[in-house]
Amino acid sequence: MTYCVGLQLERGLVFLADTRTNAGLDNISSYRKLYTWEEPGERTLMLMTAGNLATTQAVVSLLEERNLAPSERDPSLMSAPSMFQAARLIGQTLKDVIAQQRAGGPNAGSTFNATMIFGGQVKGGPPRLYMIYPEGNFVEAQTDTPFFQIGETKYGRPILVRAYDNDMDFAQGVKLLMVSFDSTIRANLSVGTPLDLQIYETDSLKLGYSRRILDTDEDWRAVSDGWSDALRQAFDSLPDVNL
Repeated sequence: MTYCVGLQLERGLVFLADTRTNAGLDNISSYRKLYTWEEPGERTLMLMTAGNLATTQAVVSLLEERNLAPSERDPSLMSAPSMFQAARLIGQTLKDVIAQQRAGGPNAGSTFNATMIFGGQVKGGPPRLYMIYPEGNFVEAQTDTPFFQIGETKYGRPILVRAYDNDMDFAQGVKLLMVSFDSTIRANLSVGTPLDLQIYETDSLKLGYSRRILDTDEDWRAVSDGWSDALRQAFDSLPDVNL
């Protein structure tokens, strides 16, 4: 299972992804699910993936291959004139890969599905954040929907809905995502550390702060333990129910 969140703030974008994959409880591995590309001063692109690992790796490999010689392999992520066109390219690539897998049988399509979060900025346009579906179509984050989740989304969503503020600084945004991930990891063993963090600052056109967060990370432990204590204190402060 997977959990990834892309958060859009006034200051920029925050991406956080887990690394756990599993095929049953006794076959657990770690694979990177957050990918980045940049041409400083021109564009910065970030992609997170959830779903069938073979599908997502094939999509990323195809995108990487096109980037090796963008002048000879058009279109490519590094030659796309806008974030919208880059999202279209990823969506079409995902759709094509799944279609190839579907050729293996009438029930193969859903088995090989994948969903992606794509964000970044191309010079001349604003930062964009997209959710890309297995069918190749996609939606863009807006004021009313400023974040996207993929994978195991239900446990970490309540805190995002309740605490999100567009004016948060990056440290607050990362803290919010840490709480969301902590809630998910405690409820579902198929999501786990290490976590990959990537920040992008609006109009910088270069990758910002990045970090791999281990279970022993001091900030992670402080947020996890502090959130548990705060929940217990909040619960104890609620009035008792009259019975």
